[in-house]
Amino acid sequence: MNMNASKKTARMAGVLYFLYIVSHIFADVVGRSQLIVWEDAATTAQNIMASLGQFRIGFMSDLLAALLFLLAAWALYTLLKSVNQNIALLFLLLNLVGVAIQTFSDLFLIASPLLLSGADYLNVFPVEQLQAVVLFFLNVHKNGLMVAQLFYSAWLLPLGYLVFKSGFLPKVLGIVLMIHCATWLMTFLQYFLLPDFTAITYISYPLGFIAEFGLSLWLLLKGIADE
Repeated sequence: MNMNASKKTARMAGVLYFLYIVSHIFADVVGRSQLIVWEDAATTAQNIMASLGQFRIGFMSDLLAALLFLLAAWALYTLLKSVNQNIALLFLLLNLVGVAIQTFSDLFLIASPLLLSGADYLNVFPVEQLQAVVLFFLNVHKNGLMVAQLFYSAWLLPLGYLVFKSGFLPKVLGIVLMIHCATWLMTFLQYFLLPDFTAITYISYPLGFIAEFGLSLWLLLKGIADE
């Protein structure tokens, strides 16, 4: 790949990665966090049906984020395969598995308004039971997203290594990405093994924002340095 093509690929990767981050945050903050009350199935059901458009926009933003993340990974693979194609393929495959799990988990998200739709075939179930199942499905979706984080954390190690070794991207970004791999993996383990111990998130979330937002902005604004 010539230098001009590499710079275009870098900028494309930056745009896709940045749009992924924005759509992911939008889906979480706007689409769900204001509607779901994890301890109250009835209130959650009422909130979803009262703001059904908002909930559906959040669902669509989730799917868009997954697509953008996969496309960003493909663009990064195209950019970094010249450093080491096998390692670049590894981070692309890890990203793909994470996106597949995330997308599958979204099916449980869209099932919620379907259960609350009032369709005739659902009349055999008490309202309270349907509301409880909705909250159960939302919990399955939440846990499914956390399962995807195993692969989303693992992909950061080969990605960070290739950024570090590339010679045309800042080595510090590669180091931060590899450190973020470790802290994000710890967050995954903490969620399932020590759910009441959340101190690690005070490190992993800010570091994750610095690592991934920093990479996307560098690619978007700077592209790559001349080799």
